[in-house]
Amino acid sequence: MSYAGYFVYQGKMNYLLALLTVFFSGGAGITITYWIGRAGGYKLIEKYGKYIHLGPEKYKKTAAWFERSGSKLLIFAYFIPGVRHFTGYISGISRLSFQKFIIPAYTGSFLWGFCFITLGKVLGPQWQAFHHAASKYFVMFIIVLAILLAVFLIYRFYKNQIKDLFIQVLKRLMLHLKTIRATEIFLICLALVLIGMVSFMMGLAQDYLANDFTEFNEVTNYMVNSVVYQSWMKGFFIFRSTYVLCFIIVLTILRIWRKGRNRALEYLLLLVTILGAKPFHDFITKALSFLESFGFVGKFHSENFPDLHAATIIIIYGVCFFLLVRHAKTGVAPVFAALLILFILIGLAITNIAIINVLPSDIVGGYVYGAVWIFFNFLLFEMLRLVLEKA
Repeated sequence: MSYAGYFVYQGKMNYLLALLTVFFSGGAGITITYWIGRAGGYKLIEKYGKYIHLGPEKYKKTAAWFERSGSKLLIFAYFIPGVRHFTGYISGISRLSFQKFIIPAYTGSFLWGFCFITLGKVLGPQWQAFHHAASKYFVMFIIVLAILLAVFLIYRFYKNQIKDLFIQVLKRLMLHLKTIRATEIFLICLALVLIGMVSFMMGLAQDYLANDFTEFNEVTNYMVNSVVYQSWMKGFFIFRSTYVLCFIIVLTILRIWRKGRNRALEYLLLLVTILGAKPFHDFITKALSFLESFGFVGKFHSENFPDLHAATIIIIYGVCFFLLVRHAKTGVAPVFAALLILFILIGLAITNIAIINVLPSDIVGGYVYGAVWIFFNFLLFEMLRLVLEKA
């Protein structure tokens, strides 16, 4: 479909006719398979269903569920390779009425064609790079989808047993958590996040050394400049100005003073995290340069990976956000502030890519490596806070 969209981009195909062709051909195909499944599918269930634990009784339960909810899945089935080919048969075998089948089936057909043809039309010459980059993650996507489907089916047929087990585990967990203070639970969460970020950081380092960012950079640059970026987004640069960053730091300092709790420790956290950003960045770049000498000589490597400005921005906003909401009495303010910071970081990334021509991989690297430095300091100082409280 994206290749057809590329023909539309070249002017070799008519956009509207391409969409209509997909709509009618896809709809006709799934309709034919629906009637095939409806005509002969149940006989197969009666004869062979017991061998796959799908006898008539379970089949009736499955068909009843499909009648209630399964039709909605038809809209999304087209987007799953290997699944869309069988949805018509399954719908027919489950005795889903044709009236409930046709609307979501044809809606899915249109959305499938519209998305991929439009994507090919928008990407133009970059569609092949996008398709190749996406195919690298196809196997992972299928595995995750299969796991989710297996979990859903297990829950569907054994939900009572699962509920009983979950209640027992929850009771034991709550009994255990009563002996653990909230600070220690918070430390566990920070440690898990840090482990996840370090794993992500190592994966980025591997991709950087192997020069696997080329396709990602090409596609991201094309989409930012042709689809996402608008001139008004230049206003995001105000959030990286010295005045705004200094204002946020001063606001954090005043907030810590006003709270009056662990002032010295939190001032030290603010100071170490911000002033340590540059040394940490230098350490990372030197480590990557050292690793480049082992089998990676001659490959292109960006000198700006990870981007120092991106790392500095996420470190300043991250540590100030943490200290501003550390003792918040309600959960609304932290959520709102986190969403606002995420919006600012995404906006700054887009404007840096579009105007300053920073490589997308450099910005992602800056954000990830900066986040690792933040969470490392969070965990370190929260452990120190716990030790001081026990002393």
